[in-house]
Amino acid sequence: MDLTYPVEAEEFRTEIRAWLEQNLPTGWFEQGFEMSEPERAEFNRTWPAKLFSGGWICATWPTEYGGKGLSTMQGVVLAEEFARARAPMRGDFFGDTLVGPTLLQWGTEEQKKEFLPGILKGETRWCQGFSEPNSGSDLASLKTTAVLDGDQWVINGQKVWTTQGHHADYCFLLTRTDADAPKHAGISYLLVPMRQPGVEVRGITQPDGTAEFCEVFFTDAKCPKDNVVGGVNNGWKVANSTLAFERGQSATTGYRRFEEEYRLLVETATANGRIAESTIRQRLMEFYTKIQILKINGLRNLSATLTGSRDMGTIALGATNKMFWSEMHKAAMELALDIFGADSMLVDTGPEAGSWPGALRERRRSGYPVSPMMSAFFFSRSETIWGGSSQIQRNIVGERVLGLPKEPRPG
Repeated sequence: MDLTYPVEAEEFRTEIRAWLEQNLPTGWFEQGFEMSEPERAEFNRTWPAKLFSGGWICATWPTEYGGKGLSTMQGVVLAEEFARARAPMRGDFFGDTLVGPTLLQWGTEEQKKEFLPGILKGETRWCQGFSEPNSGSDLASLKTTAVLDGDQWVINGQKVWTTQGHHADYCFLLTRTDADAPKHAGISYLLVPMRQPGVEVRGITQPDGTAEFCEVFFTDAKCPKDNVVGGVNNGWKVANSTLAFERGQSATTGYRRFEEEYRLLVETATANGRIAESTIRQRLMEFYTKIQILKINGLRNLSATLTGSRDMGTIALGATNKMFWSEMHKAAMELALDIFGADSMLVDTGPEAGSWPGALRERRRSGYPVSPMMSAFFFSRSETIWGGSSQIQRNIVGERVLGLPKEPRPG
């Protein structure tokens, strides 16, 4: 594995840094910089347009579909520099990172022309309709159905844990289109309009007062016949492409958010004296060590992509990385509670300062308020589940990589 980036990639890095320094708000790179609520709202409103004018949204897409046609290495450097600056680089995560690349791989020319421009401009918001109340880890057992009626699919069923479903314009939906086929073979991948009669979205309120996860109920909802991606009854293969994009998009940047949390934990433990406890120091070093492993594994993934290597070790690495970082982060947030102390769990105390990834940036005005650190703690509990639970990842490694007998299935 060569850890040296080519000269042209480093030259491109300089270009990106200059653009960020020119376009981010004044003071962004200064220590302790914060924005007021109105300033943050204005930034969120105007930033997508700046990204689009700079050509940074979906910049690795081919030029004929509105991207810059960046190479893999240029795309990596772009992601690294935005992560270093802590600058948002997406108009909509589900559109830019999941359904957009899926359309590039599987979509028809008509689908690309219809949906990709809205993703690039940040004008269309998407949600993912995969999991169901009884079909999460065993996704192929899903029960939502779509029946073709003339030039429309008629959809009935329920999805759950649909992030940002209440804001989405479209849902990329897995649904059963052939009840008689084997369960993996009778599924299709549809692009379904969300703002129509027959689609009901209900927020699922979490302990921290947020409700970004939703239940979505489809009752005779409609979807155009031509909105099938990858062909009728081929949805399982298409969905696996989407999941691969979800798990692989942060190979060389994902570790950075944990570095910031590690810094905050050391800073707090030093200030309150907990650093003097040998068990706290040991757990901090375990966290640090695993962050470095995550960083190196990301570079291994990058090397495999650049060389086209798909040996058994690479496959195993892809299956284990998600399990590794999610379980690491869960343990790290348990360490955070021990460092900050029991009072950090109270709604009217606890750490307000610092950047806690996945956390609330301010207290909620209603519902159940918690500090940003506690919100990150709650979020870490979910990370071992979404995107493929740790149990499922272990099954993948055992069965597909090690060749162990398959897990017994209930009758």
